[in-house]
Amino acid sequence: MDSINRMAIELVDEALDFAGELGIEGYELDSGATVIDFGVDADGGVEAGMLLAEIQTAGLATVQTRMGDVAGTPRPYVELSTDRPALALLCSQKAGWELVFDDFDGLGSGPARALVGEEEEYHNLGYYDEFDLTVLAVESIELPTDEVAEHVADMTGLEPSAVFLPTYATGSLVGSVTGAARAAELAMFNLFEAGYEPTNVVSISGSAPLAPVSYDESVAMGRTNDAVAYGGRVHVTVTEDFDDFEHVISTAGPNHGVPFEQLFEDADWDFGEVDPDVFGPAQVTIDVIDGPTYTLGETDEDILAESFEL
Repeated sequence: MDSINRMAIELVDEALDFAGELGIEGYELDSGATVIDFGVDADGGVEAGMLLAEIQTAGLATVQTRMGDVAGTPRPYVELSTDRPALALLCSQKAGWELVFDDFDGLGSGPARALVGEEEEYHNLGYYDEFDLTVLAVESIELPTDEVAEHVADMTGLEPSAVFLPTYATGSLVGSVTGAARAAELAMFNLFEAGYEPTNVVSISGSAPLAPVSYDESVAMGRTNDAVAYGGRVHVTVTEDFDDFEHVISTAGPNHGVPFEQLFEDADWDFGEVDPDVFGPAQVTIDVIDGPTYTLGETDEDILAESFEL
């Protein structure tokens, strides 16, 4: 298997080559690291968001949009499909790197995590990446500082000049796109957490509606999570049956039916206090090769209409 950081860097190069067309901006920090503003001060857009979702999945997923509707109103949906779900979603796209400093707070996703390899997914799969450049996508309302870049460099064993940090706010168009692109990843992570062997998943496709943009990060966080938990649909093809597939859907949690902004507010915006069962797609169909097909959960357009203010 080729390096997922190498594949992601090729897409980063594409983003930098077409920065003007994508409405993004790249610049170099004093440390030599490269920050790419996808949606903090830069406008970004749907095309930029789809390219960033490809970067987050190291080029191992196909990302596209289609038109659908929510509560009778036309809305774009973001679709993501991959035949390398363990690598693309667990080892790359998953947002598993907290970046907390005195003057910066963000969440990292992407293939840089595979150079560190401390999360359980890497131990399970036995995959640890090696490459001389790395990409960590950062979700934050602030652009990364040299302190952030030097931390990433230290953890990955590279020089800061080898670090690329595409960054976006949740409350941006890119944030809405990349949030909707996580339906399949959340299903995959829930299966892994339930004890299902990730290499038994041979293909996965997910879709979710594009949440309306709000520059209020609290509103944006609620909407982007609602988009997946109440509007996300996923199809999975697996090789082995399992007795706990119900764990994969958001409706498995006792708080299902409560908009995420309310859930976060009730938890004083401490994600660790939010029931993890609510994070997942609304509906999942699982095809077991030479076995049964399961369809679990359902979407809830009433919650989406309330959240999206339709």
